[in-house]
Amino acid sequence: MFAVIKTGGKQYRVAPGDKLKVEALPVQPGQQVTLDHVLAIGGDGGVRVGTPLVAGAAVTATVLAHGRHPKVKIFKLRRRKHFQKHAGHRQDFTEVRIDSIGG
Repeated sequence: MFAVIKTGGKQYRVAPGDKLKVEALPVQPGQQVTLDHVLAIGGDGGVRVGTPLVAGAAVTATVLAHGRHPKVKIFKLRRRKHFQKHAGHRQDFTEVRIDSIGG
């Protein structure tokens, strides 16, 4: 069984037992979170696609940890103008484990 969920503006194809890093969620590690933006559910009985969401479907996940991705370096240069700009960015994430898919 699998589901396509939407969280943090991105879509993920998940199955029970999967671990994935999503955009930061305001939940403490060890707690469960319900992801109710389910776009599709598939399994042995076929695939159900929502319009845009599958009614009554939800995915339960456990928060494992919070962290930050590696730094992305940003370098801007305007040739012949003596303009250089350095910057960096580290995006926060929440690591979750998918426990069950319901609906």
